Amino acid sequence: MGRAFEFRKERKFKRWDKMSKVFTRLGKEIVMAVKSGGPDPASNPRLRTIIQNAKGAQMPKDRIEAAIKRASNKDEKDYEEVVYEGYGPFGIAVIVETSTDNINRTVANIRSYFTKAGGSLGTSGSVSFMFDHKAVFRFAQDDLDMEELELELIDYGLSEIDENEGELFVYTEFADFGAMQKALEERGIEVISADFQRFPTTLTELTEEQEEIINKMIEKMEEDDDVNQVFTNMA
Repeated sequence: MGRAFEFRKERKFKRWDKMSKVFTRLGKEIVMAVKSGGPDPASNPRLRTIIQNAKGAQMPKDRIEAAIKRASNKDEKDYEEVVYEGYGPFGIAVIVETSTDNINRTVANIRSYFTKAGGSLGTSGSVSFMFDHKAVFRFAQDDLDMEELELELIDYGLSEIDENEGELFVYTEFADFGAMQKALEERGIEVISADFQRFPTTLTELTEEQEEIINKMIEKMEEDDDVNQVFTNMA
């Protein structure tokens, strides 16, 4: 799972780098974390995680601090996290995770991306059952023994551990994120990134031409400032 996850992650960040929007999206996540749990990372696990992710994406320290300060202002806009589901062309299942300050704008945009590509926006639950929702922690292996670590982390919700190019990937169920985060922190493991991913339980094979059409739809979605992540069951 780790290699597939890293490939998808790399492909996504290449698009984000090209669009110069990754820092904007991380800044929005910081704002939501501060508003929900306060500006102190020591007492706000969600904020700690996002700061780790921001550092992993090489977001400048002063920009992180500015986002935290901005979020502490009561006049700063609130964002709501909304998940949209639907089918793209060729019956491909699609989940779009967003955070928005204007749901009417966001749903209209998401519907248009589906429609223009020849797909359709569905209702909640229409395709989510086709994906496993997992938390993924990534950190350097260094001198860690993977088998020993696996035994230690099973009690904290570990479902899988994988190695790829000197990095370890730890997977847990969505609900076990907090327990695993605490377990890694207690062991002094410096997490490079920690986020939630949706893994399709079955994959749909497409031709190169069909993949290109799907990828163009995904790119249009990811260009939208309200969109955080897009998941499909495309092989």
